[in-house]
Amino acid sequence: MTSINELKKRASWLRREAFEMIVRSKKGHFPSSSSCTEIVVALYYGGFLRYDAKNPKNPDRDRLFISKGHAGMVLYPILEDLGFVPKGEVLKFTKADGIFRFYPDPTIPGIEAITGSLGHGIGLATGHCLVGKRDKRSFRSYVIISDGECYEGSTWETAMFAAHAGLDNLVVFVDRNGCCIMDHTENCVRLEPLAEKWKAFGWHTLSIDAHSLPEIIAALELANSGKIKGPIAIVAKSIKGKGVSYMENQPSWHNKMPNDEEISKARQELAVEAV
Repeated sequence: MTSINELKKRASWLRREAFEMIVRSKKGHFPSSSSCTEIVVALYYGGFLRYDAKNPKNPDRDRLFISKGHAGMVLYPILEDLGFVPKGEVLKFTKADGIFRFYPDPTIPGIEAITGSLGHGIGLATGHCLVGKRDKRSFRSYVIISDGECYEGSTWETAMFAAHAGLDNLVVFVDRNGCCIMDHTENCVRLEPLAEKWKAFGWHTLSIDAHSLPEIIAALELANSGKIKGPIAIVAKSIKGKGVSYMENQPSWHNKMPNDEEISKARQELAVEAV
């Protein structure tokens, strides 16, 4: 397994890449991407996600669904780095001649589904897991959902079904950054106690720091241990806009673009994070 220090460097690299993507295109959602950065780094570079860059639809692959589709761009630098797509595609993010679109879709190698509509990714992943069980395949589906998606009825309908079906091949990370597009979640409709709600729906539930790679790895090791019966929910407390001080924990930055002065400040802060 890659060392924690190397994974931290990867996370810093990914945040810088994601920020530069939005600066070049004037499109994208950096704050939402930055809150789940360590999770996707642990999955891809920590040895947990089984993938085949040369055969992205390998039926035995593990699946990753970024259900909070506005953060799907966080995967693009990884897909280029690992050889799913040619080098240089990140530079063409949202351009007519590029592969990477504003929202991810399955025409992009390594992307499982369109997830722009909140609450759908978890259902899609659950369907894959159910078929995997019936076909006696060993793959897992990992899903990253936003806490805002926990307002969706489809999320809880799926949670009930997955627990009923005993889908121990399903792992859901709830990106608990406390912000949605309108405001802080607890000012909109209170979600707490969120972990207890997942537990009440029949899921084995963990609460971790979404930016602590040791905690993420420990949770994934448990999820892969074979000791857990049924689906696993990992409520990951995160910071929306992590790495850029003026964006952190600020709902107003959900899809706002920085000006030149703010770009310079963010680059300085993201460079310091990488040291």
